[in-house]
Amino acid sequence: MNGTNTLKVMIVDDHDMVRIGLRTYLMLEPKFEVVAEAGSGQAAISMLEAGIPAGIPDLILMDLMMPGMDGIETTRQIIAKYPDLKIVMLTSFLEDDKVYGAIEAGAVSYVLKTVSAEELIYALHGAVKGMPVMTADVSQALTRGLRQRTAQSGDEDLTEREKEVLLLIAEGRSNKEIGEELHISIKTVKTHVSNLLMKCELDDRTQLAVLAHRKGWVKNT
Repeated sequence: MNGTNTLKVMIVDDHDMVRIGLRTYLMLEPKFEVVAEAGSGQAAISMLEAGIPAGIPDLILMDLMMPGMDGIETTRQIIAKYPDLKIVMLTSFLEDDKVYGAIEAGAVSYVLKTVSAEELIYALHGAVKGMPVMTADVSQALTRGLRQRTAQSGDEDLTEREKEVLLLIAEGRSNKEIGEELHISIKTVKTHVSNLLMKCELDDRTQLAVLAHRKGWVKNT
C-alpha cells in the first residue's frame, strides 16, 4: 500500500462504459484514486511493465471475459510479477470453473457486477487486507469448482484447533473475530495462522481459504 491514505486503483475492462462508470463512482470515494485504465489484459500488463506515473496500484478491478487474454490469465501473469498487488475479479459470470480459476490464479475476491456499490467498496477494502469477500452464491460456486477438480488430497496433519481456525479464515473472519469466536488471544490466533501456512506450504490467507473449501471443511449454508 502507498504511504498515503489513498488507495490506488487500476480498472481493466474491455467495455468503455463499464470503465467510465467504475471510474466515476470511485472518484466519489475519497479513499480511492483511479490511476490507470486498460481495455485488455495485455494492455494492463504492458502498462504495469512500462511504469504507471502514479506508481504500482494497490488494487486492480479485473474483468473476467476479455478478447485475447481473459481476466484469469491476466491475473496469473500479473501476480507472478507483482505478488503484493491485490486483484478483485468483477464479472457477470458465475460458472464454477471460472470462480475457481480466478481464485487459483491469485484474485483475492470474485465479485458479480450485480452487487451494490457498497458491497463493491467492501470487497475492495477487504482485498487490500488480503481478505476474500464473496457472496454465498460465489462461495458455493467455488466449492463446486474445487470439488470438480478433485485436487490432490495430501494430509497436512492439522490439529483440531488449526482446522477450526482454518474454517473461520475461509469464512472471511479477521484475527480478532477468530479470537473472539474461539476464546483465544489474537497472538494465539496469529500463531495458528503461521503454523497453518507453514504446514500447508501456502503463502497467504486466501490460499488457506481455498484449501478449506477443497478439503470440504467449509459448512454449506
